[in-house]
Amino acid sequence: MLLPKGSPGLARVVALLTAAAGLICGLSGFGCVRGGEIHSFVDVSWVPTLGIRYHLAADGISLVLVLLTGIAAVAGILFSWNIHHRTNEFFAFYLALISGVYGVFLSFDLFQLFVFYEIAIIPKYFIIAIWGSTRKEYGAMKLALYSFAGSAMVLVGLIAAFVVAGGKSMSLVELAKFPFPLSFQMWAFPLVFVGFAILAGLWPFHTWAPTGHVAAPTAASMLLAGVVMKLGAYGCLRVAMTLFPHGLGPWGFSILGFGSWRDVFGVLAVVGIVYGAMVALVQKDFKFVVGYSSVSHMGFVLLGLMTLNPVGLSGAVLQMFSHGIIAGLLFAVVGRMVYDRTHTRDLGQLESMNLNHALPFAAVTFTLAAMASMGLPGFGGFVAELQVLIGSWHAFPTLTVIAGIGILVGVAYTLRALLKAFFPEQEPSTVASVANDDGHASIEPTSVPERVGAVVLLATSLFIGLYPKPLLALIMGSFASGSGLFDWLPKGGM
Repeated sequence: MLLPKGSPGLARVVALLTAAAGLICGLSGFGCVRGGEIHSFVDVSWVPTLGIRYHLAADGISLVLVLLTGIAAVAGILFSWNIHHRTNEFFAFYLALISGVYGVFLSFDLFQLFVFYEIAIIPKYFIIAIWGSTRKEYGAMKLALYSFAGSAMVLVGLIAAFVVAGGKSMSLVELAKFPFPLSFQMWAFPLVFVGFAILAGLWPFHTWAPTGHVAAPTAASMLLAGVVMKLGAYGCLRVAMTLFPHGLGPWGFSILGFGSWRDVFGVLAVVGIVYGAMVALVQKDFKFVVGYSSVSHMGFVLLGLMTLNPVGLSGAVLQMFSHGIIAGLLFAVVGRMVYDRTHTRDLGQLESMNLNHALPFAAVTFTLAAMASMGLPGFGGFVAELQVLIGSWHAFPTLTVIAGIGILVGVAYTLRALLKAFFPEQEPSTVASVANDDGHASIEPTSVPERVGAVVLLATSLFIGLYPKPLLALIMGSFASGSGLFDWLPKGGM
């Protein structure tokens, strides 16, 4: 923000170096966190009268999501190399958003986590409202209102937990050990879970997501789908399920066939999977296809959380990572490579532009990203969704079958978008090319930063798909550790 206004190149370099430093710090964490134990980096008193501490720490789950944030941050800057309008402010807001995300994933004091959670909301609003496109003010305001509504629910739940526990500490580890009364957990759990799940795209509170994705500039779309939606899912697991595990049920009675909050949220997760996929199937706006695709894929994360077994839970966390990489790449292709060059996202218009010849790198990148999104073996999404489905089969066999239908619909909408945008049915000779009067293509080729960003994201997805052991070891180690955060999980077996 303090850099000279007339030097956008300097702002880009500073932002890229800062994001790269964060990624390096995240990678260095692999040498610190072992066996899922909680490793503290900073732990000092912040508000002594309330027992609030500034406690930055990480376990395997946190480290995986910190790594995701670092990769997404670097890739987002590479795909924002074309930002010329108020460049300094754009990257300042961008890095502020990244700092809020890092803060949430590394906070082991719940008050501190909530503060960082709120910090992440403010830059999102300004990035979309100033640098966005389609109905940007509406999209930014809708996202902010949904976020603040969810935050209010979370805050009520956290204050209630603090008071019931004696008002001595906001430490996640300490509160996780406190035996909250069952009657208290029964209402505190859904309050906090839904408050976080709104940001994770839980149906029917998902409507901010496609609107926000479409309105946001490319880098913001990448961050919204890649890491911001993961904040909600992370809060569901780290806070709601850790503090109030008995609130999941059973209730002791049945309403409309539901006997626990676990049943309710499991059904809502599957509805989100199928609904998001079916709506994506009929979209004419290229970016809306990817937006509703994110809602569908986040349904797998929430379904994995509701399995309450190590396989399903580890699949949910790995799906957060995998989807963050894949969704970021899809939005990069649609927003930066295609829309910024053709100035349209209408699949009907893109069908007549022969983009597989005008933008061959974009066509190849989207094809590979589409394969990853469909969950083909070799990509990270396959391993993650397979674990979620295995865990879900042991918990909800019927819901697992329905979720499988969502996967089939996902293949359909992905192939439809791929064919319409890059490989139309018409022969290339009959397709209207985007050209100038001299007959040369008017679409500028993809730039070096874009290609580097795409390669980084594709390589990450392929690496995790072919060798998921490093991340799974960290995730499974966290669930099996003796930290006290996951004592409610069954020991051994599924």
